[in-house]
Amino acid sequence: MEQKPVRTSIDLPRDLHRRLREAAARRGCSARKLILASIEQAVQDAEPQRPQRRLDLSKGLIPPAGRNLDHLTNEYIYELIEFP
Repeated sequence: MEQKPVRTSIDLPRDLHRRLREAAARRGCSARKLILASIEQAVQDAEPQRPQRRLDLSKGLIPPAGRNLDHLTNEYIYELIEFP
């Protein structure tokens, strides 16, 4: 669905208007196109950005509440449990 444009007007100082027309001419586009591109860029810059860092999963997310089980190895478990 094509969106209908909304007409708006702004008052620019003469010097800024002249520089806008010159910048548009250097880019080979209309002042309207340059204004729209600038507004789109400003709106895009104002949008919240997702964080770029990633979650470090090398450590647990929830700290352990009980005893530290780092010393638990297969050999130690076999010593504790009697197998037939």
